[in-house]
Amino acid sequence: QVQLVESGGGLVQAGDSLRLSCAASGRTFTRYVMGWFRQSPGKEREFVARISSVGVRKYYAESVKGRFTISRDNAKNTVYLQMNSLKPEDTAVYYCAADDPVGAGLGEYEYWGQGTQVTVSS
Repeated sequence: QVQLVESGGGLVQAGDSLRLSCAASGRTFTRYVMGWFRQSPGKEREFVARISSVGVRKYYAESVKGRFTISRDNAKNTVYLQMNSLKPEDTAVYYCAADDPVGAGLGEYEYWGQGTQVTVSS
């Protein structure tokens, strides 16, 4: 059983930066692909970014490419999302998720955090 605990959300102004953190329990963190997702009221959940188990490969949604950076520190069981040049359209609940390659399969995220609110004012 894996628990994901997020922190770092808050209220900021357009153009500001924010760093989200996601701390995972357990000793199998190093084999997980980690991802960030977000959801706004009335919209479906959308993919934001993901990072491979050793941190070499990173993928981003087109809407955040060049502004957001995903990273991980396996020694600390933690994944980060650095968000720069924030826009009002980035306002959403942000979720951390873990994809276990020996679970349901790659792309099937088995574990989710509780979500953290990010609000960007204009």
